Amino acid sequence: MASVDTIGQINRRSLLLGSVLIAASGPAWAATQTPKQGGKLTMLLNWEPTALVSLTTSSGAEGTVSPKVHEGLLAYDFDINPRPQLAKEWSVSPDGKEYIFKLREGVHWHDGKEFTSADVKTSLEILKQRHPRGRATFANVDEIVTPDAHTVVLRLSKPAPYLLYALSAAESPIVAHHLYGGVDPQANPANAKPIGTGPFKFKEWARGSFIRYERNPDYWDKPKPYIDELVVRLIPDPSARTVAFEVGEIDLGGENPIPFTDVDRLKAMPQFVVETQGYSYSPEQIVVEFNLDRPQLQNPLVRQAIAHAIDRQVVLDVVWSGYGVIAPSPISPHLTRFYAPGVETYPFDLKKAAVLLDEAGLKPGAGGTRLSLTFDYPTSTAQFAGLGNYLKQSLRKIGIDLTLRGQELSAFSKRIYTDRDFDLSGVSLGNSFDPTVGVQRTYWSKNFKVGVPFSNGTHYNNPEVDALLEAAAVEPDAAKRVQEFKTFQEIVARDIPGINLITKTRVTVANKKVRNHTVTADGLRGNFADVFVAE
Repeated sequence: MASVDTIGQINRRSLLLGSVLIAASGPAWAATQTPKQGGKLTMLLNWEPTALVSLTTSSGAEGTVSPKVHEGLLAYDFDINPRPQLAKEWSVSPDGKEYIFKLREGVHWHDGKEFTSADVKTSLEILKQRHPRGRATFANVDEIVTPDAHTVVLRLSKPAPYLLYALSAAESPIVAHHLYGGVDPQANPANAKPIGTGPFKFKEWARGSFIRYERNPDYWDKPKPYIDELVVRLIPDPSARTVAFEVGEIDLGGENPIPFTDVDRLKAMPQFVVETQGYSYSPEQIVVEFNLDRPQLQNPLVRQAIAHAIDRQVVLDVVWSGYGVIAPSPISPHLTRFYAPGVETYPFDLKKAAVLLDEAGLKPGAGGTRLSLTFDYPTSTAQFAGLGNYLKQSLRKIGIDLTLRGQELSAFSKRIYTDRDFDLSGVSLGNSFDPTVGVQRTYWSKNFKVGVPFSNGTHYNNPEVDALLEAAAVEPDAAKRVQEFKTFQEIVARDIPGINLITKTRVTVANKKVRNHTVTADGLRGNFADVFVAE
């Protein structure tokens, strides 16, 4: 039997189309050491989530805590090969239009009710309707059939060559039908007091301080989990996070948990290890997005001028301390198959920027000011404040007065995606493992959804881009699909709804006593069933 890639071509990935994959009861591929039972782990979260379930958001905060309680159908090794989680077997028809999942038996929700196919059906339907990326991921799923309590059949109108790789716990969490069926998923009380099938049970959320979980003694993959208690500390101040590591209050943190200036210092300490593994599931782009509903930003000459006033090398070297690569396209260079290296980059050129503003009719006024704008950013990522300061200084040189507004993540999300009260914003956008899943949501006009975080925040609308994205989402021919994505990048570069700056390198900082914290492609966004503390 052939091994077939997500885009329909033979490659390294071990998806067996038309056959059933069967695995042992637990992910033996993940274990690396003999585990020790018991103990407490304190993990850092860089920002506070708005909910504890990643059902209707792609925010990194929710995506980190949600999998500890709510699992996915599949997990993924470091090469993004699918592995069993709540689904123990699966098959895909040769035409790519039918997926069959055999679910684990004997799995129970934390309230004692049995896990069944009805839970999967409800979850996937909500993801298709309400999740920023799920709207595209499951767009071709026409019908979800549950022939028995432990079988789920997805029937598609068109192939979805990426779908099998979008079923992780963080990306596509499975929630309980008896809690979410027929209920507004965003207003559900279970979002703040989650009940899942995962290795940990929710106990307490002291907002602004910590989230506490306890071991699930009835977890399906016994004897896991190994730790008795998981405490997630919420520390928004980056410098305070470093201190918390140093004094032993924090054992583990990811997504660049401390300022880069402190990384080398902690790396040199005998009790810490710093690593970059566990981020292959989703390269992350740093982007300055424009609010295209603002009349002054609807002129492409203005957007081009702002782009010419930004030196990406300075952003990388000074603001991100070299932790990343320059990435001027919507698709990260790390997604090598799809990345188009020759797109328009608007190189740093202040004279050119000034000429473009003149052409746009924005002549210098009193004090040399041509235009006043705001730049909003989440304070949870320390580098965004530095980016804001750099932008303020650079744009001032071309006559743009920039007001900086940093805010915690929930306030930032509301301002950008609900209130639409911004000019420029600084965002970190996960590309995911495939552009249809991670990139399309930001540029597809049909994904402009007021109130949905990290969707089409610019309100970009180009029918040609829509057509390319929709074609690539179902294209079985590898070469043609790659070309569609490259053409998409070229058009977006010309339209410039946002300025792609860098793909950041992310690090995890851990006390050496914490073992098996990163065993899947999504690192600390895994379920932590394998984690143990070796005193």
